[in-house]
Amino acid sequence: MNDHYLKKLDRVTAILTQLQSKPLVRAQDLAEKFEVSIRTIYRDVKTLENAGIPIVGEAGSGYSLMDGYKLPPVMFTKEEVLSFITAEKLMQKFSHQSLGSHYQTAMEKVRSVLKYSDKDLIQNIEKQIDVFNYHAVSTNSIKNVIPVILESIAEKTQLTIEYKTVHSEVSNRTIEAVGIFFEFNYWYIMAFCTLRKDFRQFRVDRILQISKTQTPFSQEYGPINDYRRNSNGEKTKVRLLVEKKVMGHIVNSKKYYGFIGETETARGVEMTFETEWIEEGFPRWLITFADYAEILEPDSLKIKLKNLITNLSKNL
Repeated sequence: MNDHYLKKLDRVTAILTQLQSKPLVRAQDLAEKFEVSIRTIYRDVKTLENAGIPIVGEAGSGYSLMDGYKLPPVMFTKEEVLSFITAEKLMQKFSHQSLGSHYQTAMEKVRSVLKYSDKDLIQNIEKQIDVFNYHAVSTNSIKNVIPVILESIAEKTQLTIEYKTVHSEVSNRTIEAVGIFFEFNYWYIMAFCTLRKDFRQFRVDRILQISKTQTPFSQEYGPINDYRRNSNGEKTKVRLLVEKKVMGHIVNSKKYYGFIGETETARGVEMTFETEWIEEGFPRWLITFADYAEILEPDSLKIKLKNLITNLSKNL
């Protein structure tokens, strides 16, 4: 079998996997994914139909498998099996506790369809992989909080939450969740707050109560990253004078804290930020190189940093 037919076989098999995993698959998306022409995708779909796979749909509208059609268990490659092991280790360290048991159940199902040789591979290699997390894991008073949030997003219904702010103030909100994300060792919800009539971020571990409502979303939302980039949360301008010798250590992390520009001077590098994390995230990041940096503005950041250092010193 020549290389052309091997590539075609791999692609047709991958298309079948796409059809199994999604309710509707467009030919244009498949063509972009596999870097072939749309006409090639049409021919591949025809190949599947000739093999007896009941595909519903047509060119231009999208394809799906006939409802109720069952395929044999998927067979995984050795590389895919190894990626599952690595992903499982990451999930054990960084997944939210409300997702942990569900992920473990899902992995048990994946393991059940593996070949015996792949099961042996997992047994031999899984103890040789570990992920070290040096941050304390946040705890929650609510069981299954993230699944509830994700269900509301999928069903497009509002949530009511009882939320405690960083200043320990408790309020009740009705929100329309856009998505969730993990940052600075915490899980957050990006949502439209009906009280503030604006988009807000809520830290999941500060949610005291949560419940789904029967009220549908009042508007449609796009991908979560669109709202994170265009967030209307309050931003504080920060200017730092940083010694050149430590710039290499913060070059990758600075973008997460609102970095907008820098200027090299005789005394060091003057860095400018617009950050929404002035209360917590920014001071805690700054403390990692504070002995090589001077705060030019705002003065309030100097006070926050001094208080943080004072609190830390009490635990030494």
